Amino acid sequence: MSGYNRQLAVEYAHRWAYGRNPAYYNFSGIGGDCANFASQCIYAGAGVMNHTPVYGWYYYDSNNRSAAWSSVHYLHRFLTTNTGPGPYGSEVPLERILPGDILQISTWMEEFHHTLVVVATGGVPDSSNTLVACHSYDSDNRPLDTYDIKKLRCIHIEGVRR
Repeated sequence: MSGYNRQLAVEYAHRWAYGRNPAYYNFSGIGGDCANFASQCIYAGAGVMNHTPVYGWYYYDSNNRSAAWSSVHYLHRFLTTNTGPGPYGSEVPLERILPGDILQISTWMEEFHHTLVVVATGGVPDSSNTLVACHSYDSDNRPLDTYDIKKLRCIHIEGVRR
């Protein structure tokens, strides 16, 4: 087990928030690119994928990737249940998030549908001092309280298994 490099994850988020890394497919036109972008950021900080068929977290190309790489629902499930290689985390209250962690929100429906990468927080994180980056609705350093959030879940990346 080794650490998650939050600084690398945040640097990646800033670098690609308004652009697209050509190494990855842009899913914006077919359901959204937010989880794909979040996975790229996490991978920048983790450096390890989980190549387990069906339930892993990996990306080779647009046709050879896990559902967890590019789906809000499956990314949450992978991060909060992963006991194998790659990043793992748990749901925590907003006050316990750190830069490099993941937020998932619902703004217009019951189901979570958007994934955000935390790029900065205040002393004690809250919705007014937490800044995020994301794709689909490309943003960087966007205050969390500018979203009309119906539901919020916060995923703290606890570490990475090799």
